[in-house]
Amino acid sequence: MRRSRIALAGAAVAAVSLVAACGSGSGGGDQTTSGEEAADATIHIGSLYEPQNLSNVDGGGQGVTEALNGNVYEGLFRLADDGSVENLLAEDYSVSDDGLTYTVTLRDGVTFSSGAELTSEDVKASVERVTAETSQSARKSSFEPIAGIETPDDQTVVFTLATPSISFPYNLSYVWVVDSEATDLKTTADGTGPYTVGEWTRGSSLTLTRADDYWGEPAANGEVVFQYFTDASALSNALLTNEVDLVTSIQSPDALAQFESNSDFTISEGTSSTKELLAFNDRVAPFDKVEVRKAVYSAIDREKLLSSIWGDYGTLIGSMVPPTDPWYIEDLTKENPYDPALAKSLLTEAGLPDGFTFTLDTPTYDPHPVVAEFVQSELAKVGITVEINPISADEWYTKVFQERDFEATLQEHVNDRDVVWYGNPDFYWGYDNPDVTTWVAEAEAAATPEEQTAKLKQVNEQIAKDAASAWLYLYPQIVVASSDVSGYPVNGLNSQFFAYDIVKG
Repeated sequence: MRRSRIALAGAAVAAVSLVAACGSGSGGGDQTTSGEEAADATIHIGSLYEPQNLSNVDGGGQGVTEALNGNVYEGLFRLADDGSVENLLAEDYSVSDDGLTYTVTLRDGVTFSSGAELTSEDVKASVERVTAETSQSARKSSFEPIAGIETPDDQTVVFTLATPSISFPYNLSYVWVVDSEATDLKTTADGTGPYTVGEWTRGSSLTLTRADDYWGEPAANGEVVFQYFTDASALSNALLTNEVDLVTSIQSPDALAQFESNSDFTISEGTSSTKELLAFNDRVAPFDKVEVRKAVYSAIDREKLLSSIWGDYGTLIGSMVPPTDPWYIEDLTKENPYDPALAKSLLTEAGLPDGFTFTLDTPTYDPHPVVAEFVQSELAKVGITVEINPISADEWYTKVFQERDFEATLQEHVNDRDVVWYGNPDFYWGYDNPDVTTWVAEAEAAATPEEQTAKLKQVNEQIAKDAASAWLYLYPQIVVASSDVSGYPVNGLNSQFFAYDIVKG
């Protein structure tokens, strides 16, 4: 693996290494390139996920992670494409015997794109940026155990925890280290990564330019241009016409047929952690009743839905946990089986024999509109009327995630190990089971990975029994690229897309 880092050691390694390996880290075969032309090449990457802004704590969306994580911004630790966690801006770290103090030593010679030197104060400010009251980071609650952050010198950061947190190094991999003096990080960027942000044409493209003074190994290409599309067909056509060199994630199996028998392109299927959710607002009637949520779940033929969208690709799941998480339980798809008769019986049990009507807030980008229409059709068969309300990504973050002003919504959740969010009653879907909250807390305070896994398996089973959400399917991860391009990541872990190894020719 390129960019060798110091391996994590000791008990903390076992904790963060629980994320199962996701396979090969780069696609495009064994092609190699050399020469100034290849080294200075521009790589055009097609994507459906344009950032809403350039900040990962201000509702930037999936696209900001895809483009900037690991490319422009780096953390103390790096979540590799295979799911492992490596030291990055952290040269080394140690953990106290009671698990309450993490002492991190920073790398020497690291600078931001602005030229400012990385110091411990930047790290402290970056973590506080994630935990701030105004932060929209989905990982915000993961850092509640932090009791204090000290910076005894420029190269040392000391985290003191109120309670043990076995996932602490893993969670820190999500924190972008930003220049504490930087301003307006929604429209500008100042990171330590191998690229700087160049031109951003909203609605069209975002250019990343190789940072010549990067502290590590320079990017293998001169610049990367993320080109954005709102339609999956237009994205595929852009690849066919050489407007882009590769597509980060194909959104429809229908699009694959035109590439499968064409030697000019390479199709790589990796491993995904992205779940398509029908998320209920469990705070509001009638979704505050378990019977109603289970009725909705059992009224949807998820196998037919998956096949209609992805053909032979993708996986059915019965809970929030993908197979790559160690607390995955294979048979949970049986907990809420497709059974319209059962759905009608559950509605009667809930006092709604004639069904009910609800509004489904639906993001306007693929594949959500198609999923919404399918859900609408399926639920109509058991007497439930679905009123589809199309909303933009910006509206979703404000209306659903921030204000909790919704009845039900569709959304893809890209992260691994995110089952823990069901232990937070304040999360946007409002699921509140005291046992689950306790088990999540006990899992995080566990002394060993085995104890953590056992507790989170309990969580996994219980949220399925409660139909806390309806987990429709696990996305496949399919990257299609021109055959003269190599070095790209093929796994869709947390929607990150490291671009620095991509070469052309």
